[in-house]
Amino acid sequence: MAAAAEGLAAYRAVLRAARRTFKGDQLMLQESAVEIRRRFEDHRGLAPGSDEAARALADAREAAHFITHMIVQATRAASGSFVVKPESVHAGATLEVPSEEILSKLK
Repeated sequence: MAAAAEGLAAYRAVLRAARRTFKGDQLMLQESAVEIRRRFEDHRGLAPGSDEAARALADAREAAHFITHMIVQATRAASGSFVVKPESVHAGATLEVPSEEILSKLK
């Protein structure tokens, strides 16, 4: 039973991180929730306490941390440029500028 509670806590942590990071971006909120659910469903049959289950939980915790600390949602300004507003949780992270290919798809 403790393994189920730990899995549920990890699932909620990843969903919470996605909701906080992608707040206001309905498409990313929906797509990330679908992907998170799919990943957890893929691991549903793992034996509690197994090495694979422990790795899957560690991966989920790492994903929640990565989403929270390494992803910053950019918004389009009235001028057409993108504005990135990192928060204090992003301190020390590096900025990856989207390629022209990605930006052209957003137009």
